[in-house]
Amino acid sequence: MSQDPLERLRKICLALPESTEKETWETPTFRVRNKLFAMFRAEQRGEGRIGVWCKGAPGAQDVLVGADPERFFVPPYVGRNGWIGIYLDDGVDWKAVAALVTDSFVMTAPKKVAALLDQ
Repeated sequence: MSQDPLERLRKICLALPESTEKETWETPTFRVRNKLFAMFRAEQRGEGRIGVWCKGAPGAQDVLVGADPERFFVPPYVGRNGWIGIYLDDGVDWKAVAALVTDSFVMTAPKKVAALLDQ
């Protein structure tokens, strides 16, 4: 598998039913029926770190950021809405990234599209 974090993220996102990639704000975003469920960020808050932002279940942001602030963060702009930032450098748990991105997809997709994951 590719070691490029964007390529690995792209593979996870585009494997989801009806997902598409669109460059917005000079960065790749991933959508289902034009609704954003994940966004790649080449640099986070001037730290020189790359990451992904995705929707989080209620309370998930507090738990994840509180438990591991070296791996998770509150992204600007959308963090107040429960979105979760995940750093994609140094020892990324790609299974955890895939699970969080998939959860975000399910929260965003129409029910009939999300149900395709169970097939």
